[in-house]
Amino acid sequence: MELNKFSRTLTQEVTNPAAKAMLYGIGLTTEDMQKAQIGIASTGYEGNTCNMHLNGLSVHVKKGVQENGMVGLIFHTIGVSDGMTNGNNGMSYSLPSRDLIADSIEDVVGAQWYDGVIAVVGCDKNMPGAMMALARLNRPGMLVYGGTIKTGEYKGKKLDIVSAFEALGQKFAGTITDEDYEGVIKNAIPGAGACGGMYTANTMASSMEAMGLTLPNSSTYPATHEGKKAECLAIGAAMKNLLEKNICTRDIMTRKAFENAMTVVMAMGGSTNAVLHYLAIARAAGIEFTLTDIQDISDRVPLISDLKPSGKYYMEDMLAIGGVQAVMKYLLQEGLLHGDCMTVTGKTIAENLAEIPSLDFDNQKIIYPLSNPLKASGHLQILYGNLATEGAVAKITGKEGLKFEGTAKVCECEEEVIEFLQKGEIKPGMVIVIRNEGPKGGPGMPEMLKPTSAIMGAGLGNSVAMITDGRFSGGTHGFVVGHVSPEAQSGGNIGLVKDGDLITIDAENNILQVHVSDDELAERRKLWKPIESPFKQGVLRKYIKNVSSASLGCVTDL
Repeated sequence: MELNKFSRTLTQEVTNPAAKAMLYGIGLTTEDMQKAQIGIASTGYEGNTCNMHLNGLSVHVKKGVQENGMVGLIFHTIGVSDGMTNGNNGMSYSLPSRDLIADSIEDVVGAQWYDGVIAVVGCDKNMPGAMMALARLNRPGMLVYGGTIKTGEYKGKKLDIVSAFEALGQKFAGTITDEDYEGVIKNAIPGAGACGGMYTANTMASSMEAMGLTLPNSSTYPATHEGKKAECLAIGAAMKNLLEKNICTRDIMTRKAFENAMTVVMAMGGSTNAVLHYLAIARAAGIEFTLTDIQDISDRVPLISDLKPSGKYYMEDMLAIGGVQAVMKYLLQEGLLHGDCMTVTGKTIAENLAEIPSLDFDNQKIIYPLSNPLKASGHLQILYGNLATEGAVAKITGKEGLKFEGTAKVCECEEEVIEFLQKGEIKPGMVIVIRNEGPKGGPGMPEMLKPTSAIMGAGLGNSVAMITDGRFSGGTHGFVVGHVSPEAQSGGNIGLVKDGDLITIDAENNILQVHVSDDELAERRKLWKPIESPFKQGVLRKYIKNVSSASLGCVTDL
């Protein structure tokens, strides 16, 4: 495959006199002018534990690049913390940041004609945004994951980000003291790293390793582990090899690679957000990959990982059992992975895994054998019905049951859930319907981590269900269905549901149905009006005008 036509080749000297002058101005030498230039995109910033250390990791990446005879040039792109924006208006900016990240990396690398690109990423939208950019640019590239966080601890109990939200629900229910509530909040997040369970960040990190876009073990080394620095230094040699062999990102991001990525998501109990992101990443890579394809993978891949949020263990626990590489080797041995896919090591998946020790099922309890899975099929199920004619995504691990039928409790926005919960108006047997939180209606398709965690903390997690045209955090667990499409703002039937309507969620037959006749829905539609958005300019206005349905990945460049 030829390099992108806007990119220089390894042997092509910089010839633009203004460019040469500016490069001399930043300290490059005459010899440097003949070297490959590698853009190093850092998503680091000080305001978020997921990203606070990434600028430091980028320096190690640059050192490794320089030591291998190339020029490393660090630039920066934005980041938005999902953990910090959950439950407030800032969450509307989270999903749009994915596309801004993709656009900004593409813009810089394309404009500066870098020969290769390395993205250093650490939070939920950093990874898919960077993957979309690499797919569009289609030149030698790879990613470095900043790593998972260590667990917090309070009074002998392990904590993470979800513990803080669940403590809020306990506070509403009166089952936690003010002192213990503050104790949980102050100790849940001990330092650098992404949220510690199989939440969205670790889901995307594990799956992009399975796709072959990172060095082996990138998703397993915690943020503060010595292996993370060593990985960053090793990136330079890997990038040089990609350039010499002219292995570009679309050589790696094949249809089989997407299947490998989603196979690991299913096996490890990953976030619903992976569905949204891989639809968008596939489009950027020119790969046909749909909700139907994802359901097919879910049908054949069992859930075998006992990881948070529905399980017992944290991502940091994976290191002791061989990490994601060990899980991948097991899946390969069982015929569930494509071993012939190329990776950024210049070797195939099978070649990378050849020397990896096999999982020891006698001495670890995190990963279950396929003969005794936690769930015989994937936990992510694509549902259809009169509430989701374009599809919806359910996260059902089996612990919640596989079918829920109850009466609707309609919430016109996320905030009403908390209000009704505080008033005691949410009762067992209800299906909580949160609408007007879709890509256009939210806007930005906010995550519902605060209400789901509050429901759990209030002790209602096993007795109510929730559906929404918004998203769910990777930290969400319980009987939940998100990404309901079409969304309410676009005229979807979720906007016509009334309190007391009977709703069926059936994850065995993949049905999401409100038991209201077509004639009645038609009558209700005559009285329905979309909400007028208060956003008349700026990034959210542009997002509302351009974003696609969640069923297409919420892309903005259709």
